[in-house]
Amino acid sequence: MLYESTPGLPFLTGFLVLVSLFIAWYRRVDPLLDAVPTVGFSDPILSYLSAFRYNLLNGALMLKEGYEKTKPGLFKIATFRRWIVVPSGTEMIEEVLKAPDSALSARGPLLDFLQIKYTLSFLNMDDMYHRSVVLSKVTRMAAIFDQIHDELVGAFDDFIPTTGQEWVKVSTMPAMQRIVCQTSSRVAVGAPLYRDHDYQTLVISFIENFMISVLIISCFPKFLKPMAARFFSRIPSHVRQTMEFIRFIVEERSAKMKEFGENWDDAPNDMLMWLMSEAKGVERSLEGWTRRLLILNFASINATSVMLTQTLYRLLAHPEYIEPLRQEVEAVVAEEGWTKAGMDKMHKIDSFVRETQRIDTPMFLGLNRLALRPFTFSNGVTIPAGTLIGLPDHSVHTDEEIYPNAQEFDGFRFLKLREKEGDDVLAARHQMATTSVELLSFEYGRNACPGRLLAANEVKALLAHILVTYDIKFEEGKGVPRELRFGSFRAPGNANILFRKRQK
Repeated sequence: MLYESTPGLPFLTGFLVLVSLFIAWYRRVDPLLDAVPTVGFSDPILSYLSAFRYNLLNGALMLKEGYEKTKPGLFKIATFRRWIVVPSGTEMIEEVLKAPDSALSARGPLLDFLQIKYTLSFLNMDDMYHRSVVLSKVTRMAAIFDQIHDELVGAFDDFIPTTGQEWVKVSTMPAMQRIVCQTSSRVAVGAPLYRDHDYQTLVISFIENFMISVLIISCFPKFLKPMAARFFSRIPSHVRQTMEFIRFIVEERSAKMKEFGENWDDAPNDMLMWLMSEAKGVERSLEGWTRRLLILNFASINATSVMLTQTLYRLLAHPEYIEPLRQEVEAVVAEEGWTKAGMDKMHKIDSFVRETQRIDTPMFLGLNRLALRPFTFSNGVTIPAGTLIGLPDHSVHTDEEIYPNAQEFDGFRFLKLREKEGDDVLAARHQMATTSVELLSFEYGRNACPGRLLAANEVKALLAHILVTYDIKFEEGKGVPRELRFGSFRAPGNANILFRKRQK
């Protein structure tokens, strides 16, 4: 009689059965992965409970559990979208990083992670020339460091106007974004645009909306992503507006490039000019340069402002480091001035920021690779083509076998390691911009972040300027804010910091 009174129940029951069967099929484990231990549930349906725990409760704890139990080895973990295989221990991680791109691809997962096809599709997706531009140009830090320092001083004066003995309350993350944006834009687009308030606002708005678009679009199945991008993304508007901002600069420079060619001796020394000089084919256009400029702005400004904010929080949580760091900055500047050579000698500053990177790494699971063909590890385990591999950044950074007292923040940890080496070449491996399989914040190997030298020196210069120019403290009764976490990601929360002109 129940079915007579509720005729929709058989349909609902059948629908739920079909959904369950689809879920079980969609999340089935390839037999080749049976040899890889699972953190959480292996069952296709119950694995969604593990995915819920990973994304919304404590993904870091799950990764640490798998890392410690299987090291050296592999484990797998379920997310809402798919299974991810994770190597544990530096030996296994190094195997992933040294594998050829034809076996384990870094480019595919990166483009998928950023949903580039639906957010900021380059006109030629196969041409990644902006990476080589950064590698060849930005690494020549000495030639542009004076621009960076000049601009950061002006940016602090603009956004943190302190006078006398009065404390000024600053909302940290927005202020650091503005300061980093103005400083980075000096290198990105040069004069006069870099100080245009409306342009800076557009750049920061793009960064925020780009992250929102990526998050929303990634939630949709592939066949619905174009529709999701059309209705939920504001990126096309950002592209159009940025094109209008740089149009007059591009037209002027294009005319001079045509007139002088390689003999244009006083050509601007900024990112836009480098892109204009190196672009080929369809990318040699206003739209092409705009899209490349936007993605480089996102990579540099977002990462640098987050890193600077985290470093300030660590400094205020450990104020005993303020005076020794100040003394180093003053001594080095007296000898070298505000130069790239001076930054290289600020070993305490370098160590403090690198330790912040280690303990506050923005990714619990990062450096994704996609297996383009079956890949066999040294322990004999083979993963099938199509497997996504993620590297456990935070688990490595808090590995007691690598870093004694790993959970403790030691601002001079890497300074002590440098001093132990007794050799400048060996000591250099502990400096901030040097990549290592034991510290993965800037990735490692041939896919390491090409802009890491710029980011490292920019953060160090910003921190050094703050130390010798201001007194800083948290508001009374306040401290480091609770960080934001979701799945593999973490970001600093926002807090107010009080600034005043340095009194002693």
